[in-house]
Amino acid sequence: MTMIRTETAEDFAARERLLDRAFGKQQRRRKTSERIREGRLPSQGLAFTAVDAKGRLVGTLRLWDVVAGSAGAALLLGPLAVDCKQQGKGIGAALMRHAMAEAKRLGHTAIILVGDAPYYARFGFSGRLVADLHLPGPVDRARFLGIELIPGALDGAEGLVAGCGRLEALRQVAA
Repeated sequence: MTMIRTETAEDFAARERLLDRAFGKQQRRRKTSERIREGRLPSQGLAFTAVDAKGRLVGTLRLWDVVAGSAGAALLLGPLAVDCKQQGKGIGAALMRHAMAEAKRLGHTAIILVGDAPYYARFGFSGRLVADLHLPGPVDRARFLGIELIPGALDGAEGLVAGCGRLEALRQVAA
């Protein structure tokens, strides 16, 4: 039995270990998407963990506030990771469905990501929606995808994607 819940501060160490195993400790920090997220906190209420029956973290997904060029406010998804021993059980898909529903409920209009096109296509993501948007670094265009939570949110979107969310330093002030 797996439960999806909002991420807590106590999840930090387990989440970091999971991401290091899934993407490589050094490699994951070199990605263009990581540059956009760097120094920022996830979008308010949009960081999730999947935990097993014993309370162990087995999956993570976060959404980040960005400006998607001329489209304005959007979310950047990532990373999505599931413990290798738990893959193939639908945990990643459950995290995706939960995060997308919650983002829509909170009034967000679009989500973009860099990821495996065949995997994300089943949730409605498409490269067509972000064809004229650009990331601030190297990216395989076939892996740059978007979805509209509100129809038309990415119509005519062009320009640079940039981070715009809450700064991480605010976490220390609030603590």
